[in-house]
Amino acid sequence: MAASDGETAAEEYDGGLAASGADGTSGGDPDSRGVYAISVAAELVGTGQQNIRQYERKGLLTPDRTDGGTRRYSESDLATLRRIGVLLDEGLNLAGVKLVLELEAENRGLSEDNRGLVEHNEELREDNRGLTEHNEELRADNRGLRKDLKRARGDG
Repeated sequence: MAASDGETAAEEYDGGLAASGADGTSGGDPDSRGVYAISVAAELVGTGQQNIRQYERKGLLTPDRTDGGTRRYSESDLATLRRIGVLLDEGLNLAGVKLVLELEAENRGLSEDNRGLVEHNEELREDNRGLTEHNEELRADNRGLRKDLKRARGDG
């Protein structure tokens, strides 16, 4: 893989292992649907079919499989293969590549969690503002009731 190809792949791919279901599919995302045969995938990313098979054996990616067991690679798989090529070009071995991909996937998950927490935090702040307003209304009602009670007792 040439350096310019690697730089492009690194810019296009945010890293990490694609999340996949127990059946090797990644849900409804069109980029995760396996459509490419291994020969096409190898040609598209500029590597050999044996390399791709080795990456699968090492757990770096899990392509979809047809009912007959034929591998089918998705756009997400191609991005992962390009990322693997970039990391190999940078001098990592396959064990190092696997760790980097796993850490990048974990980082993406944590970033998604963080975005969710930020949104939830804003919802909680909004709820808190509403409760503060409601509390002020209750205090005003309480003051009015105390005045009424004093008048009823003849204290006021």
